[in-house]
Amino acid sequence: MNQQRILTEGPLHTREGLLSETGYAVSPLKTYDRSRIKASKWRIKEWDYYLVMNDAAALALTVADNGYMGLDSISLLDLEQKEQRTATRMVLFPMGKRGLPPASGDGVTRAVGKNYELTFRKERGRRQLYGHMYDFGGAGRPLLFDIELEEKKADSMVIVTPYEKKPKLFYYNRKINCMPAEGRVIFAHREYLFSPSASFGVLDWGRGVWPYCGTWYWGSASGVIGGKAFGMNLGYGFGDLSRATENMLFYEGIAHKLAGVTFDVPGKGSNEDDPGGWRVRDDAGRLDLQFEPLLDRSSHIDFLLLASLQHQVFGRFTGTAVLDDGRKLDVKGLTGFLEKVSNRW
Repeated sequence: MNQQRILTEGPLHTREGLLSETGYAVSPLKTYDRSRIKASKWRIKEWDYYLVMNDAAALALTVADNGYMGLDSISLLDLEQKEQRTATRMVLFPMGKRGLPPASGDGVTRAVGKNYELTFRKERGRRQLYGHMYDFGGAGRPLLFDIELEEKKADSMVIVTPYEKKPKLFYYNRKINCMPAEGRVIFAHREYLFSPSASFGVLDWGRGVWPYCGTWYWGSASGVIGGKAFGMNLGYGFGDLSRATENMLFYEGIAHKLAGVTFDVPGKGSNEDDPGGWRVRDDAGRLDLQFEPLLDRSSHIDFLLLASLQHQVFGRFTGTAVLDDGRKLDVKGLTGFLEKVSNRW
């Protein structure tokens, strides 16, 4: 499978609204400019998603402007008790008025609504995530969070994905793994602590114009192997991936590129809608992981024209991963997730 690397800086789009270059990079070389997109602002989708996780708990935060619908979401997962709670608030017809930053490396993302606030702030190599939701999942119980992520000088996954025969469609995405996390979440008289020695944050920064219907698969994990930071980003199912995939391993801050990856369902009777039973392998024999599920953060929304079926399954990865230089790493109980999402949006 071809893996075309982007090496030159410049605008993401030409003035005619076409992608200037497609492929992958390890830093955000292309500049996103919403005004150059030659598609209806109803169809432009922008989001910032953070996941902060350790072996015991996880916090997922989303602020999105999906054209005709904005979305703010908080999920708290207790991996020890195998409990999860998600609260989502929607905003009608934002169409760019939410002002999400045009760059993944700086700026402030802020969402304020009735009884809640989410703020993501990037300053001087650190990402600050703080906010509250005073009625988190009912019963009037508040959730408060204040977490800081250290963004070290390291490679990240960046991809510019086109859609075959659909020049107005594209996906510009950056994912940052292995950001040491420090802070806390308070909910229902319990405090969840995140310390940088064992807790890591992941950023999923996405901008694009997508087709109305689509299904994608995504997996991510960050942790420590041999006393050194190790992470992985795996995904497929959207766009024309003939130029590059988003599959990467990260070790000591260096990206190691994989080509194609699949999430295999073992045996008969497995539920394809539940990634918890899947095995993860690449097409070159460099990645072979079993996934032990712990908790499924699932949701199903159906508003006829708009619908979403999501399974984000959290658990542990065990197996082997081979770096670009041939070094073989033993992965043992690495906490992360696999997901399958099908949308009409």
